[in-house]
Amino acid sequence: MNQHIQNSADGRVESYRNFIDGRFSEAQSGSVEVFNPATQEFLAATPNSSEAAVDEAVAAAKRAQPGWERLPAIQRAGYLRQISAKIRGARDRLAEIITREQGKVLGLARVEVDFTADYIDYMAEWARRIEGEIIPSDRPGESIFLMRKPIGVTAGILPWNFPFFLIARKLAPALLTGNTIVIKPSEETPINAFEFARLVAETNLPAGVFNLVGGTGATVGAHLTQHADIGLISFTGSVPTGIRIMQAAAQNLTRVNLELGGKAPAIVLADADLDLAATAIVASRVINTGQVCNCAERVYADKSIADSLIENIAAKMKATRYGDPMKDHDLDMGPLINAAGLAKVSAMVSRAQEQGGDVIVGGKVADLGAGHHYEPTLIIGCRADMEIMRKEIFGPVLPIQTIDGLDEAIALSNDSDYGLTSSIYTRDLSSAMRAIQQLKFGETYVNRENFEAMQGFHAGRRKSGIGGADGKHGLHEYMETHVAYIKV
Repeated sequence: MNQHIQNSADGRVESYRNFIDGRFSEAQSGSVEVFNPATQEFLAATPNSSEAAVDEAVAAAKRAQPGWERLPAIQRAGYLRQISAKIRGARDRLAEIITREQGKVLGLARVEVDFTADYIDYMAEWARRIEGEIIPSDRPGESIFLMRKPIGVTAGILPWNFPFFLIARKLAPALLTGNTIVIKPSEETPINAFEFARLVAETNLPAGVFNLVGGTGATVGAHLTQHADIGLISFTGSVPTGIRIMQAAAQNLTRVNLELGGKAPAIVLADADLDLAATAIVASRVINTGQVCNCAERVYADKSIADSLIENIAAKMKATRYGDPMKDHDLDMGPLINAAGLAKVSAMVSRAQEQGGDVIVGGKVADLGAGHHYEPTLIIGCRADMEIMRKEIFGPVLPIQTIDGLDEAIALSNDSDYGLTSSIYTRDLSSAMRAIQQLKFGETYVNRENFEAMQGFHAGRRKSGIGGADGKHGLHEYMETHVAYIKV
């Protein structure tokens, strides 16, 4: 059975179906329409599922989980490698889909597809490396074994900014460690997830191990978070939604793994390589049109080099190319995701100006005729009490505050509700190490842009979330311990 219906005139996909228990099925509850944020062109209709569809998917995952867990991890890894091979074979098509529905430039979309396949393979490599522990006992003749076992049925609730990669970030560690999963894609960017399901359907992954249910957060997301048969909910998105998920999960004491955004500080000291700093900070700000939770959101520039740094950053922001990434493949950024995102960014810039900020680059909605485009924007003269320095912007806007040395920069950086990533630019190793020791963030980047490695551990503090992802420690998020006391 075909998973989608195509328009006979141009082959454009118009309708998708859920993937539950190894087959595609109608949602029976209407559809969610998806539009290109660069042009506002209609792209597809995806399922607007009911709670019944969620129940069906969770039941399928629960049935499949015991058999999946019994397979040796190396066999589970083999299924993951089948999926990654399918992704590589569909690279260009997937990248175009991501660009059309999410708005990132085509080069970045290709990076996302490649990174997704690499990530799945990386997680598969852990099949022979998951280890328990042997713990000394206080009793003669006794051994204590600590084993790591799967949690059971897991749920992944996805964001729209890196929608394809986040499938892998939640699915690969879950499946490798013996769990099954139900994925809910974002309503803004669900097409790529249904194309992922099509690729899974072309493998021989056992039915029920991976399930995909489209729909709204209010229905599908809410029901997943309250479901008694789910052992872990992994969510990437906003703080308010993360709070609601945690509250709902508390009813069943369900584990949560939450990545909820950031307000990453970038500290530029007097001895920094200013061109390197400006290049990395601007790249970190305009990537994906500023819609990345770990990228530079505020800059603290030492007063001795602030003017030179601002001049350098301003030139790079002015040179940033933007527009429709499917029309022009040589762009630095595309549109914001939707009208609400555009309105939010525009309002934050206006309030920053009212509070004393000076916009020296950009500062307004871009006049491109259609789509949700905002000009690359640089704001100077910012203060610690301004909203633009405290709340997540999620757009191509960079506020700068002048500081007097490292101590002030660290204090201002830590004075935040968020604690995901941070960065510092300096030639002095002592300054870099002091920042690493004193910054209260999950990650610190030294003399480079903010972009994590799959073998690291991407985790935040405070309102940036609970738990983390990637590497060995990311695998442990999907396992629980079982201790056996053996007396012989």
